[in-house]
Amino acid sequence: MVEHAGIKEEIVTVRIPKAEVPVELKEAMLSQLGSVPEPMEISFNNPAVAMANQEFASRVGTWGAVDAGLKTFAHMAVAAQVGCSWCLDINYFMALNNNLDLAKASQVPRWRETTVFTPLERAVLEYAEAMTNTPTTVTDELSARLLKELGPAALVELTVFIGFANLAGRVNTAHGVTSQGYSDACEVPLANRP
Repeated sequence: MVEHAGIKEEIVTVRIPKAEVPVELKEAMLSQLGSVPEPMEISFNNPAVAMANQEFASRVGTWGAVDAGLKTFAHMAVAAQVGCSWCLDINYFMALNNNLDLAKASQVPRWRETTVFTPLERAVLEYAEAMTNTPTTVTDELSARLLKELGPAALVELTVFIGFANLAGRVNTAHGVTSQGYSDACEVPLANRP
């Protein structure tokens, strides 16, 4: 058992062999992240799936109705809940690169026990967890609160974004993908989940 990115996990090896990533994409990832993400290497066993996933992920990244910090925290909450240390790792690293509050980002795995989050951030984190539960546990009250705070366009975006985070996190955990150490560059350690 090893603990990384706030998640205790058994030492798992990737369950599907890595495939060759196209050179241009590989170079872009090396330039941007310093390494090629393992989920990408695995998905290129089926290039059509890999490219569709990359295209959708890129489009999701361009949506702007919801604050990037809220979406990052939401993705981290999903990752902590489903046990995707890779998603926690990369999102914490992205929080650093996007100049988000690392003290807050580091506390997402234990957001219920800390007081660093605003009421809106807490509602978004609660919504992310409620959407991730099986079956979902989103209440009318929580949805109405977010609708009032964010508006309909932003709530639709946040909901689809959290759905995407669930897709990514669940695929990564099923494939045996774990943290690649991206968050090691962050000065504030990522909190462990209670």
